[in-house]
Amino acid sequence: MKPLVLLTDAYGGHGGIAKFNRDLLGAVCSSPQVERATAIPRIMPYPPGELPPKLDYVTAGLNSKPRYLKTVLGSLLGRARGSDVILCGHINLLPFAALAKKMTGAKLALIIHGIDAWDPVTRGGTGWALSQLDAVISVSRLTLDRFCGWTGLAGIPSYVLPNSFEPGQFTPGPRPAYLMERYGLQPQDRIVMTLGRLAGQDRRKGFDEVLEALPTLRRQVPRLRYLIVGDGSDRARLEAKAAALGVDDAVVFTGLIAEEEKADHYRLADGFAMPSHGEGFGIVLLEAMACGVPALASSKDGSSEALMHGKLGELIDPADPEQVQGGILRLLSKPRGEVPEGLGHFSYANYTARLHDILQRIGGDAAVPAGGSLRSTGKLSG
Repeated sequence: MKPLVLLTDAYGGHGGIAKFNRDLLGAVCSSPQVERATAIPRIMPYPPGELPPKLDYVTAGLNSKPRYLKTVLGSLLGRARGSDVILCGHINLLPFAALAKKMTGAKLALIIHGIDAWDPVTRGGTGWALSQLDAVISVSRLTLDRFCGWTGLAGIPSYVLPNSFEPGQFTPGPRPAYLMERYGLQPQDRIVMTLGRLAGQDRRKGFDEVLEALPTLRRQVPRLRYLIVGDGSDRARLEAKAAALGVDDAVVFTGLIAEEEKADHYRLADGFAMPSHGEGFGIVLLEAMACGVPALASSKDGSSEALMHGKLGELIDPADPEQVQGGILRLLSKPRGEVPEGLGHFSYANYTARLHDILQRIGGDAAVPAGGSLRSTGKLSG
């Protein structure tokens, strides 16, 4: 098998989708079925670091749609010649992937993550490109159902491949002294944390909901601090909102953090709260829980699946301020340092086993049978 993988970013990227794509490429290249894989990213803001064996990571098409198209076409005539499976890592790249399918006759699978695929996409060429799909891979059942709802593609093979975490990297531990000093935190502080991109065009992560809960929560937990980890264009608005609510002295904005410091930041927290409105899954929830930090998520989006519908943590309606407040108080009543039983379901080893199974199905007999359809439950073994 010689997969061609079209991606927004992976190695040299930052954020949840980049992390998913790194896991994806690592798992693809570890498959005994894969002879060689070619991946073409659209952006790469940082150096890529070490790449997996059997991977050609082609960066000639960065930051330009015309260059990207030229790179995809050139790869199909060069190192990606003979590709038999095409994995498209984002719906925005689907027209490129569908063109590659036309040139190669390869099976085409689209990977969907969240709000990128919840509502109809009307960009030129997307409708035609959707008709070329042989399979869909989704990080959550909710995202898959919403996508199939507007595309009408419920009859093609579909798989749920949830995000993963590396158990050896994210583990419980004491609060790191260097971060306590960096942020002016005290041993007696109770710390609630949210990690995510502060995106002005997409205010769905739950930062506003936690900020709005703070005035009430601080009357019950005077030493409460809220750690907002991440950066983006919405930071100035959130800082102004904290000041207007009178809680700016309790809120710490860390800015963008280094990947190697992420686990230590989780270890600062007594609770991880993400009362989101549009999360496709929420890998940060897995990482926080792996560090022994109790987690809270939304019952209204894909993050509920990261908590196994409440089995691993607190679920609340983010539109109900009383539920947000009560959920955070319950977080703070839980002990730190305990990893929820069942979290291993999302380990990278299980992710890899699921992906290898999906590759075999797509590259083998995953096509829709004549006169019928095939739809996976996504509940793969491992």
